[in-house]
Amino acid sequence: MTAKLEIRKSDKAYYGGKPGVWQRLTLPPIPYLAITGKGAPDGPAYAEAMSALYPLAYAMKFAAKAEGRDFTIPPLSTQWWAADPTAFVQGRREEWEWQAMIRMPDFIDTTFLDAARKSAKPGPRRDEVRLEIIDEGDCFQMLHIGPYADEAPKLAELHDELMPEAGVTFAGPHHEVYLSNPGRTAPEKLKTILRQPVKPA
Repeated sequence: MTAKLEIRKSDKAYYGGKPGVWQRLTLPPIPYLAITGKGAPDGPAYAEAMSALYPLAYAMKFAAKAEGRDFTIPPLSTQWWAADPTAFVQGRREEWEWQAMIRMPDFIDTTFLDAARKSAKPGPRRDEVRLEIIDEGDCFQMLHIGPYADEAPKLAELHDELMPEAGVTFAGPHHEVYLSNPGRTAPEKLKTILRQPVKPA
């Protein structure tokens, strides 16, 4: 029997780091199952996106398993941005835009997604889910432990100190990888990867 691919274990640099410490790394192009939307993370649009993403992800996993290439579904991640960045600082959550994503193994292609659309139970927004290759390249990354609301000081440190000192600027949206299930984990124990792609200023 072929061993199940555990992406979180085989790519530890992507999912790890020293808690509270920004580190710089370079990431290769990575395939994701993705869907975009707008609004608060606890709002109906984001919940609907989850109900579109996960059934397709599992349908693709089962199709791969049938071919002898089983894999564990990686943690959910999301890119965040806003037309006016102060929407995040001031908590105007209705203005937040996002792309919710589930990482896929390199061998997954659109053939798997097309088959998944046919085999998965119909649901809203399923046709909007797409397979996208995201190339974040040069990034700053940190493992944050604690409530999501406590991320702001560390992000301010990155934006106001580390990035200017390194001579770089933003090269893409803020990216979070949710290593913990917020429904089963105390807020002070939540583990989240914070990532910011950068480029020369």
